[in-house]
Amino acid sequence: MKIKYIAIEREYGSGGSEIARRLSEETGVPCYGREILEQVAKEREVSVEEIEHYEESVSNSFLYSVFVMSQAATGDADMLMEEGHIFVAEQGVIRHFANHGSAIFIGHCACEALKDYEGVLKVFIRCTDEEAQRARIVGKYGIEEDKAEATRRKFNKKRANYYSANTTKKWDDLHNYDLVLDSGVLGIDGCVAALKGLLA
Repeated sequence: MKIKYIAIEREYGSGGSEIARRLSEETGVPCYGREILEQVAKEREVSVEEIEHYEESVSNSFLYSVFVMSQAATGDADMLMEEGHIFVAEQGVIRHFANHGSAIFIGHCACEALKDYEGVLKVFIRCTDEEAQRARIVGKYGIEEDKAEATRRKFNKKRANYYSANTTKKWDDLHNYDLVLDSGVLGIDGCVAALKGLLA
């Protein structure tokens, strides 16, 4: 299978966003992460911060998840709560970007948006090197050292809840992905090289 799209989910502090951006720079394939939020914010005339708030408050109800998924599949956002509207809009923006050619996507359940597309590689990036992870959270993200672990747990929980609510799957279930990369073992460079070889 020729890889046309890479949909990345990642642990907080794993360097997943940096890996995606570096991969984009080295291959010339556009990368979309925050750009998805910015486009949705523009379309819905809300701030990116408001969208991030809705993502944090998403329901964990199974019935909510099933309903949102059915609405997202049809593009119909009627009768949804605001966080459901946001998810449907994000899915639409992801497909819009994908329709313009090869792309790398960071988060936002891109694998769900692209489930009917050919050439999609679902990737999960983790980091088993706790020291490297902590150093990245403190050094790259500017989090105080004594708050690094709590911040890591908070963001991972947010990502897990959002993914679960909108796909009915477990975010950290590695069976949901085609490829799992450990930046603690491979390093940022190694992860970029591995994905670059697949995208070429």
